[in-house]
Amino acid sequence: MEVYVKLNQMGKNVVLAICDTELLGKTLHEDKITFKVKDEFYNGGKSSVDEAINMIENATIVNLIGKGCVEKAIQKGYVHPDAVLNIEGIPHAQIMKL
Repeated sequence: MEVYVKLNQMGKNVVLAICDTELLGKTLHEDKITFKVKDEFYNGGKSSVDEAINMIENATIVNLIGKGCVEKAIQKGYVHPDAVLNIEGIPHAQIMKL
């Protein structure tokens, strides 16, 4: 499975954004939440989901949107299932390393 991945340096933080390919450019709505899967935030190129999840090790902030990447992050122990927010049934998770 492929995902879009983008890595950014923001001050002392390394921000990693990962989204399932079919979600790029979409806007999700649920109650008061509007979530835009923006090209400029997530699209740094395509990668396999395994390669993308391995990049979490070197990131300080991670944003994940999509069933494929969030499930893989849960399997690898980076995300607890109770920490996942579903927006229109699409899983979203964030990781912050302090």
